Amino acid sequence: MTVPAAQRARAEVFRSLHVPGDPLVLINAWDPVSARITEQAGVRAIATTSAGIAWANGSADGHRLDRAVALQALRRIMDAVGDRLPLTADLEDGFGDAPGAVAETVAEAVAMGVVGVNLEDSLRAPGEQAERLTAARTAAEAAGCPLFLNARIDTHSLLGDAERWMAETVTRARAYAEAGADGILVLGAVPVTALRELVGAVDLPVNVALDATTPAVAELAAAGAARISVGSAVAEAVHAAMLRTAHEVLGEGVATSTAERLPWGRLNDLF
Repeated sequence: MTVPAAQRARAEVFRSLHVPGDPLVLINAWDPVSARITEQAGVRAIATTSAGIAWANGSADGHRLDRAVALQALRRIMDAVGDRLPLTADLEDGFGDAPGAVAETVAEAVAMGVVGVNLEDSLRAPGEQAERLTAARTAAEAAGCPLFLNARIDTHSLLGDAERWMAETVTRARAYAEAGADGILVLGAVPVTALRELVGAVDLPVNVALDATTPAVAELAAAGAARISVGSAVAEAVHAAMLRTAHEVLGEGVATSTAERLPWGRLNDLF
């Protein structure tokens, strides 16, 4: 299979958007309506959140969602927006224990029209994760797609030890670059000083998270971020709004919290 020329063009556009200091900002979606809303808001590309997709499909996050269900959810999002904007998919760890399974997952995503993927290392040994990234790269190349392969480095649990976090993150970033990664994603509220040091230590575009606890986009951009994502934070905020409304209705018998909502007609018109 060779991907269509239009998909290759979207992939090249998506790659070009990763500019240190002028980052690509992504609002991660989990279903067609959230993807259409972000498109209407003016994003330059669509990104998914694996956590949001898992919850929307009745599963816990963390390698528990069935691969076929995840790909079906991705297909629905792709059908809603993917022919107009580049789409990058969070594929967790690739939905498989072996590199061959990762390659199969990536090949299916590319066949749908996806032009970027995130693959997380789950703190696997760097060499093991490098093999998985190489398998993903090989699958994309076989399809003729210049896929942007974003390697998520799950060292955020070490943020309490800044020196250890930096050393481990840089080691993994360099190994993943050699394996074919195009960028790295680090989670957690990364301080601006740490981000600046990381950007200077690796040759790949750096993707960081944005939420209420992190520096603002302008600060992250000034520190050299090339991509900024809200990840699962927006899905968490939406579900928090649902919980607040439920408590208000059941506890007070009113629904004042629904005053700030998108009207039925506006949502319906998205489709």
